[in-house]
Amino acid sequence: MKYFLFGIGLSLIGILISIIFWGIDKAYLVTGSIGFIFIGISMVMSGSIASGDRMRANFATESAEDRKERNRLTSNSLLIGLPSVLTAVLLYYLTT
Repeated sequence: MKYFLFGIGLSLIGILISIIFWGIDKAYLVTGSIGFIFIGISMVMSGSIASGDRMRANFATESAEDRKERNRLTSNSLLIGLPSVLTAVLLYYLTT
């Protein structure tokens, strides 16, 4: 839950930065960028971008502790990125 709240905080900071520099019209670009960066990190950490052979090799060589840590990092970065993406979609439809 704290990662989701951290994502909400990043989203609000992105909106404030956008209002200061460009106005509310471009706020969805800043918050969307923040969100997609963290979702991209989540994709890289989960291994979903790798081929099937690479995923199988990684699964076979990592320990249960490493797998648990990787899954934790994946879900945390996803929880950080989701509020920003949702805010960007909402701002896009409200401002256009």
